[in-house]
Amino acid sequence: MLKTLEDPIVTTARAEATERRKRLKSIIGGSTGNLVEWFDWYVYAAFALYFAPHFFPAGDQTAQLLNSAAVFAVGFVMRPIGAWIMGLYADRKGRKAGLALSVTLMCAGSLIIALTPGYETIGVVAPVLLVLARLMQGLSVGGEYGASATYLSEMAGRERRGFFSSFQYVTLISGQLLAIALLIFLQAVMTTEALNAWGWRVPFFMGAALAVVVFWLRRGLAETESFKNVRASDTQKSGFWMLITRHPRETALVMLLTAGGTLAFYAYSIYMQKFLVNTSGFSRETSSEINAITLFIFMLLQPIAGGLSDKIGRKPLMIGFGLCGVLFTYPIFSALETTKDPFIAGLLVMGALIIVTGYTSINAVVKAELFPAHIRALGVALPYALANTLFGGTAEFVALKFKSSGWEQGFYWYVTAMIGISLVVYLFMRDTARNSAIQED
Repeated sequence: MLKTLEDPIVTTARAEATERRKRLKSIIGGSTGNLVEWFDWYVYAAFALYFAPHFFPAGDQTAQLLNSAAVFAVGFVMRPIGAWIMGLYADRKGRKAGLALSVTLMCAGSLIIALTPGYETIGVVAPVLLVLARLMQGLSVGGEYGASATYLSEMAGRERRGFFSSFQYVTLISGQLLAIALLIFLQAVMTTEALNAWGWRVPFFMGAALAVVVFWLRRGLAETESFKNVRASDTQKSGFWMLITRHPRETALVMLLTAGGTLAFYAYSIYMQKFLVNTSGFSRETSSEINAITLFIFMLLQPIAGGLSDKIGRKPLMIGFGLCGVLFTYPIFSALETTKDPFIAGLLVMGALIIVTGYTSINAVVKAELFPAHIRALGVALPYALANTLFGGTAEFVALKFKSSGWEQGFYWYVTAMIGISLVVYLFMRDTARNSAIQED
């Protein structure tokens, strides 16, 4: 009799344990692929100081960095297109299908950059090929964000959705950190002359090789229950017209809540490496070390903040980012202008990254929780990509433009103002943790 009563309990416990393992495996698999995608993307920014003279005519350092930053921004132009095309693809063919397609494009872009001869050899064709490669990678990343954010949010259970979806940014930062770590390693084992001549090609070859591995990894991922349910139903198919007519409020909300957050992230992390060299006066090596240490700590903060959002909601974290960003962005950048102490510089950069954690740790899940499953990948990806193109992708270019015009402080005010706009949105939007459109646990 006891055995009869225990069997269903044991069976249920085993089924739940199996489901947890399956969920964890899928989250790890999706996150690992995301890491490689962002490594390929960020290698460009990390090694720009070395390859900029290779692709552009001789000139002063700021001019060459401005050219490379412009190409970095051009890559973002393709992100909305990639978000549109692959958002539709992920909504109609599956989340894991979208993930596999995005990493294929990233691999091709990395190979083109790694193999392209210099400006002195092929002239204007060199920057043209660089732009082509970044357009392909922009297309890839445009689709990657929506597919990975949707996949991780749907795979995570309701009670720990903030925690698990935070790994979207953990792996995004890990990719950036891996690019910086590789830069530090190559700086240690190679001469500056070798890095300038050919060493900068190494990370692009590595990125292409890792992308091939990830392609096979992603083909074996489990599909989400949300997509399975949509595929089995007669729900209307995802599309651009449906997005802007049926979900205009959510679409606008994603753009506005992203604007200040993505600009702050790129200003505090991507541009910061160049700011420390070009404005603060630190060496390339010291700048890379500061960037690596602070990003590592920043990465560890993401799941902590994501888990906290599961307890107290998403809004308090975003509002905290908005308030602190408005109050402290200008003072932090102003202090970094004059400091010559690497330790003080590191503390200032870390302060900025702690502030932006209130956005980065939960931005993916907030967006996913706004849309129903049949249009979720497109709804997350497209408005985010548009805002990211306008504000995140142009951050370096705008910052260097302000610097070249003689009013570098204008960039600090620009970042502060955009964070302020997003803060207004955070104050009035509903808390998606309590009003989520993701139905499946």
